[in-house]
Amino acid sequence: MTSPSSRRRALVVGLGASGIATAIGLRRIGWDPVIVERAPGRRSGGYFVVLFGAGQAAARRLGILDAIPDRSPPGGITYTVDRAGVRKPGLGFGDLPVAPRMMLRGDVERAAFAALPHDVEIRYATTPTRIEQDASGVEVTLERDGESVTERFDLVVGADGLRSTVRRLVFGPHDRYLHRLGYMIAATTLPGPVGGLSPHEGAGLLEPGRAMWVFPFADHPPTVLFSYRTDDVDAEFTGRPVERVRAAYGPQPTGRLLGEALDALDAADEFLFDSVEQPRMDAWSRGRVVLVGGSAWCPSLYAAMGVSAGLAGADLLGSMLDRHPGDIRGALRAWEAQLRPHMSYYQANGVEQRYFVTPGNQRQIALRPIMARSLRLPVIGNALRSLRSGSKSIRQRELDIAHAG
Repeated sequence: MTSPSSRRRALVVGLGASGIATAIGLRRIGWDPVIVERAPGRRSGGYFVVLFGAGQAAARRLGILDAIPDRSPPGGITYTVDRAGVRKPGLGFGDLPVAPRMMLRGDVERAAFAALPHDVEIRYATTPTRIEQDASGVEVTLERDGESVTERFDLVVGADGLRSTVRRLVFGPHDRYLHRLGYMIAATTLPGPVGGLSPHEGAGLLEPGRAMWVFPFADHPPTVLFSYRTDDVDAEFTGRPVERVRAAYGPQPTGRLLGEALDALDAADEFLFDSVEQPRMDAWSRGRVVLVGGSAWCPSLYAAMGVSAGLAGADLLGSMLDRHPGDIRGALRAWEAQLRPHMSYYQANGVEQRYFVTPGNQRQIALRPIMARSLRLPVIGNALRSLRSGSKSIRQRELDIAHAG
C-alpha cells in the first residue's frame, strides 16, 4: 500500500465535470488531488447536454453513471416552428439509432461531486497566479481573498474551461490559441413551456444565420438556446446581452414562441451569453502541467460532445498515469497520443455541424431534413464522408475511446 509520505500530489484547477472526474481518477490510483475553484462555492447552473457512448463508458468506470439522470421526456417530440407558429416534424435525439442520455450540465457535476471522496481538499474562491516548474515538480502560487500562498505539486491539471487560467499562465495568452467560429450563444432555463408547446415537446426555429432551440426535460423546466452568426464578436459584448440577442433576431415581429423565449431570457436571473470558440493547440501538456476538457480541446456545443469528451479525457488521464508510474511526462505523452485523434475529430465536427444547428442560408435550411435522414447522427459527425473515405466512423471512435482506459 502506498504510504502517505510517498503519495503524489496534484493540483486540479476547476470544479466542473472534467475537474471532478480528474480528481476521482487520480485518487483511485493513489494520488492526493487538491481542487481549487475560482467561484465562492459550487455552481448549480447549466443547460442542455447529452452524454454519448464514450462519456457513458467513462462515467461508468468513474462510478457515477447510475447517479446521472436521463431527463429525456416520455413521448418527447421535436418540431421545427416558424414565427407564425406553423409546426413541422423535426429531428430529436430520440430519433438517433443509439439515443444518448439527455440532462443538464449540473446533473453530471452533482453526480461526480457525490462520488468524490470526502477527504479530497477543495478550496473555493482560489485561483493560481503563478506556475513554475522544474524537473521534479511544479510550484504554484495560489491567491484567495487577496492573500497568496505558494505550494509544490507533482502535477498540475488545468480543467478550468475555455478561457483557462492554467493555459494562459503556462502556454500563453488566449488569443494565441482560441479560434472564434463567428457565432454567439445565449441560454437559460425557461419558467415553463413557451409558445404553446406541451411539456414533452421541443422546437427549433431556423432562419439564415440564426436559430433558437427549446429543449424539454422530464422533471425539469425546459431550457432554450439561441445561436446566431456575427461578423463582430467583440461588439456583441457591448451593452446588455439580451438586447444584443434581440437585435440579432430582429427587426421582424417575433411571433409567440420566439417572443416568449426572449422575454424569459430578459427576466432570467441566471443565463449564459458567450462566443463560440475552440482552443487549437499543438500539445496539451508542458512538462508536468496538462490541460483537460474544454481548456484543451473544447469541440463547441455544435458537436454535442463536450461533457462526453471531458469525462473520457479525465478518466483516461488517471489510467495513463497508472500505467506509467514514475514517468509523468511519458504518461502525458501517451495520454495525448491516445486521445488526440478522437478530439480532433470532434473539433472538426464542431465546425461542420454549426450549420446543422444554425443554418447559414435558406438552402441549408431546405436541405436540413435530407441531411438528417442521410447522416442519422447529425450532432456528432459527417458520417457519410467518413464512410466514403474509409476513415473510422463516429461509432468506431466511440468504441475506441470507451475501451482506451
